[in-house]
Amino acid sequence: MSTTAELNPTDVAESSTAKTHFDLHVNGIGYLNRIREVKVKKGSFWACTIAALHGSIDEPETTYFDCKIEGAEALDRVRFLKSAVDAQRKVTVSFRVSDIYPESFVYQSGARQGETGITIKGRLLKIGSAKIDGLPVDFAEMRFAA
Repeated sequence: MSTTAELNPTDVAESSTAKTHFDLHVNGIGYLNRIREVKVKKGSFWACTIAALHGSIDEPETTYFDCKIEGAEALDRVRFLKSAVDAQRKVTVSFRVSDIYPESFVYQSGARQGETGITIKGRLLKIGSAKIDGLPVDFAEMRFAA
């Protein structure tokens, strides 16, 4: 039995460029919510929540990602969808989130006020496609295809 791992040609080609970090990406489909500009001491950034769908198509479960929006294209697409989200229309998106990590918080109101909860934070890198109330969005024209 050999103790050295064998590399295939793809691994060798990829290893010729120096990696500076490890990537962790989550790709999926979910509902876009809570689009907001977050003000901090040194400026501001845009954030949103994605209720990612997983499991059975008949009875999907959701996992929530609270995301800082990274990249100009992702931000343009989220800003375009903001009016539909604010109007409480059903906005579904295909997405890519990176660098996820859990963070605890305390509920400030509602039935769970005072209880500790957990959220998954990450960076929203990409919105691939979107639908508003089931109708596709044309990002090339940045218009809703009604």
